[in-house]
Amino acid sequence: MRHRQNDADDGSDHRNGGGDGIQPKPLVMPSKQPPAPKATARTQPARIKKATSRSRRRGDAAEENEAPPVRKRSRAARHPLVLALNLIVLLVVMALIGSVAAVVIGRQMYLAQGPLERDVGVIIERGSRLTDIAIGLEERGIISNQFVFMGAAVATGASGRIQAGEYRIPAHATMADVLDRIQSGRVVQHQITIPEGLTSAQIVRRLEAQDVLTGPIDVVPAEGTLLPETYRYTRGMTRERLINVMKSEMDKVVAQAWANRDPTLPLASPEDLVTLASIVEKETGLVAERERVAGVFANRLRQRMRLQSDPTILYGLYGGEAWSEPRTIYRSDLEKPNRYNTYQIPALPPGPIANPGRAAIEATANPATTDDLFFVADGSGGHAFATTYEEHLRNVERWREVERRRSQGN
Repeated sequence: MRHRQNDADDGSDHRNGGGDGIQPKPLVMPSKQPPAPKATARTQPARIKKATSRSRRRGDAAEENEAPPVRKRSRAARHPLVLALNLIVLLVVMALIGSVAAVVIGRQMYLAQGPLERDVGVIIERGSRLTDIAIGLEERGIISNQFVFMGAAVATGASGRIQAGEYRIPAHATMADVLDRIQSGRVVQHQITIPEGLTSAQIVRRLEAQDVLTGPIDVVPAEGTLLPETYRYTRGMTRERLINVMKSEMDKVVAQAWANRDPTLPLASPEDLVTLASIVEKETGLVAERERVAGVFANRLRQRMRLQSDPTILYGLYGGEAWSEPRTIYRSDLEKPNRYNTYQIPALPPGPIANPGRAAIEATANPATTDDLFFVADGSGGHAFATTYEEHLRNVERWREVERRRSQGN
């Protein structure tokens, strides 16, 4: 078997080599070597390494452009109690923000000029509620917002200090001004002027005509007990209370005048002083004449002469209505029984015939020093005075001439 193998080998050598004498190359069998290691970053060629670096940079950029992954809320954050607390906190914050905004806006409205176009009067009834007051003020166009007004009243404590009465609200008053006025008690002061020489009945009628006053006057005050003056009063004041004020003021004036009177005055009491002052008041309205007219009457009383004053006749005939309308004294009136008629009685009448003013009372308490015993109208609004009856008659004749010219229209 070995011999055949060799023959075969020889044949194959001849096929490979031919007969040209060239030596055939020995056949080298590959040796059994370990497998080549896998390529790594260190073992890869530079070209491959650069490509890998570029690929990596592109990947990093892509990763950077991608949105970050959504993190899921924890179970604790999704707990109902936590959600409820978060909602409460949110509501509290919103409420605080809303409250601050409301306070800021409300303050601006509270201090801003009001919508009122002209001055008006406001009456706060006793026992009125703050709500009713605020609604009424808004309805009348005095304030712009009743809720802002009520909030300010409560916040400042003014709601418990609002006083009943009548208040004057000026045009465009702020809500702050309005609230200040109605809690200050500075109510509107009304006034009434009682002229000198009115009778008590006339004064009562004037008070009854004042609708700001309340209550009736049951009894007309005695003549000469009310001082004619300008009086201030507030809405709702009773007429009787104002009458009492007038009486009190008259008492003060008479007491002072009596204390400071002329010691030679022929009067026995303060009541006599008022009675004579009422006659002086009705005889002349001129300030410059009061003391002189009072001096004439004082002289006549000293000499026990009748006063012969025309106004006493009228009061005796018509009482408190004597001067409610123009009246003429006739000669027949001088003869009518009349206890006030100083042409008939030898002294003062039984009481005043009107309510004299302060000036007449003071003039009567300190009359002018004069010898005059007579006076008569002179046609100019004053009087002509005389010391003798003859002179007086001449003055009377001049006065009658003035009357005749007037009646003839000259």
